[in-house]
Amino acid sequence: MKRKGIIAIGVLLLVAAVAAIGVKQGEQERKIKDFTAFFDVQKSELNAENDIKELIAEITGARCWETWLVGQSRETVINTFIASDEYPDFISGCSELYEAGALVALDEYLDDYPYLKNYMKEYEWDRLRLEDGHIYWIPQFGISNGGLEESIHQGEAFWIQTRVLKWAGYPDIRTVEEYFDLIERYMEANPVMEDGTPNIPYTILCDDWRYFCLENPPQFLDGYPNDGCCMVDMDTKTVLDYNITPTAKEYFRILNEEFTEGYVDPESFTQGYEEYIAKLSTGAVLGMVDQWWQFYYGIDSILYNRGLKEQGCDYVPLPITIDRSIENQWHVKRNNELDVSGGIAITTSCKDVRGALQFLNDLLSPEVMRLRFWGVEGVDYEVREDGTFYRTPEQRIRGNNQQLAASHFCVYPYFPRKEGLSEDGKNAFSAEYQPEEAYAALPQDVKECLDAYGCKSYVEMLGNHDIPGAWYPMYSYTDMLTESSEEGRVYKDIQEVKHTWLPQVVMASDFEAAWASYMEAYQGCNPEILFEEMQKELERRMENASK
Repeated sequence: MKRKGIIAIGVLLLVAAVAAIGVKQGEQERKIKDFTAFFDVQKSELNAENDIKELIAEITGARCWETWLVGQSRETVINTFIASDEYPDFISGCSELYEAGALVALDEYLDDYPYLKNYMKEYEWDRLRLEDGHIYWIPQFGISNGGLEESIHQGEAFWIQTRVLKWAGYPDIRTVEEYFDLIERYMEANPVMEDGTPNIPYTILCDDWRYFCLENPPQFLDGYPNDGCCMVDMDTKTVLDYNITPTAKEYFRILNEEFTEGYVDPESFTQGYEEYIAKLSTGAVLGMVDQWWQFYYGIDSILYNRGLKEQGCDYVPLPITIDRSIENQWHVKRNNELDVSGGIAITTSCKDVRGALQFLNDLLSPEVMRLRFWGVEGVDYEVREDGTFYRTPEQRIRGNNQQLAASHFCVYPYFPRKEGLSEDGKNAFSAEYQPEEAYAALPQDVKECLDAYGCKSYVEMLGNHDIPGAWYPMYSYTDMLTESSEEGRVYKDIQEVKHTWLPQVVMASDFEAAWASYMEAYQGCNPEILFEEMQKELERRMENASK
C-alpha cells in the first residue's frame, strides 16, 4: 500500500512538471497523435496502459505503438511489407526498403527540428546520404555527448560465468586456450548444477544474421576492434581479411578440438535465438561469445527470479586474444561510434511526416530523455542537493521488475537517444550508465568477481580504447551492400560460404581437410573484389573527415 502511494505522488509531481512546461491543465485536453512502428528485432511489447508512455504523450502530444519481430524472419516481414506497399509510420530503415521506394527523405525537414538537427554533426549527417544524395534514416545508438566514465560493455566478448572464475580462484585468463582449459577443468569437477541440471560448457549462437558469434572472433583475437567485415592496419591504413589469417585457422582448430572432446554444445548449429536465450536462462551455460545487449536483457530478470544469480550464473567478459603478447581491443569507447547502415525511418505510409519528426525531436528533449531512461523522480530515482541522480536499493529492484517494465517504464528503445552525459553535465543519460548506479546495481557475485580482479566495471575488465579512425566501423559499409553491385554479390556469396562451411569445419573429423575445402570455397567467391571496394571506402571516409 505504501509503495502504491509513493508511485501516485511521483506521478502527480510529474503532471505538475508537465504543466510547468506548457501543458495547461483544466483546459480542453489536446488530442494525442498515435503513430505505429515496426522494428526487426525480438522484444516484448509494453502494456496498452503504461505510466511513463502516457506521461511522455502528455508532453509531446504523441505516442507510438511499437511492434517487434515475432515468429518470422526479418526478410519475410520486410518482403511482406514491400509486396503490400503498406507500412507502419516508423520502421527500421534498410537498403531493401530504400530500393523499394518505401522511405521518406528526411534531410529537407531537419532544420525545423533542433534536437534532431543537433543530434549529430554535419559531417555525420552527410555520411548518411545514400546514392541519390538524401538521408532516409537516423541512427538510434552510439551518438554521444561524451564526458562519461564508461562502465557497461555493450559489445562482443568471450563471456564466462562468475562461478567458474570463483571456483578457480579468479585466475588471469587471457588466451583462447586458457579460456577453454578453465572450462574443461571446471566441467570435470562440476558436471552438473546444484539442482542436478547438466552444465553446458560452451555454446554458439549461429541463428541467421547473429552468426557473427561464430565467424568474427578472429579479428578480436589479433587485437583489432570490431570493424566487423575486416581489420584495418593502423600504420598503413589498409583493410585486411580476418577470414584467412593464421589466427582464424588456429581459432577454428581450437573450436574443432573442443567440439570433438564434447565441450561445444552439439545444438550450437541448429538452435534458434529463442532456444539460445532459454538455454542461457537455465544458468547451465558456462561460456559463449556474444554481444552483451543481445543476451543480457533477455536473461537478467529470469536468472534473478530463479535464484541463479546467487549460484554465480552471471557473466563477465574476459580480455581474450590468441596469445598474451597481443593487447585486446574488445571495448571501444562509445563516442559517436556511428553505424550509418541503418536506423529509424519514416515510411511513405505515414500520413503526418512532420508530426512523426516532431515526435522524434521531442523524444530527445532533456525532460523526455529523463523519463525514458531514469523514470519518475521520487518514484524511480532520487536527486541529491548537488543535482546528481541516484536510486535507492528498493528503486533498483523496481528497475529490474519485468512486470513493472511492461506497465510503468517506457524507454522507446529503438528511437534515437543521446548517450553520454545528460545536458546537465552531471548525470549519465541512463541510470544503468551512471557509474555509481552501474556498480551498485551489480549482482553480488559480479561485484565479488570484479573486486577480485581490482575492477569496478566490465569495461575495466577489458580496457577502454579510443575509436581507431574516421573509417570506424567498416561494417556500416558492408551492411548496406545489396546484390545490385558486384561487391554486394561477392559479400553475399562470402556470407553463404561461411554459413555453410564454418559449422562443418568445427564439427569435422578431419580439420585440415575441412579447412582446405572451406578456403577453396571462400576464394571461389573472389573476395579481392570486395576488399578493393572496402579499401576505397576507407580512404573516402578518411578524406571526408579531414575536410
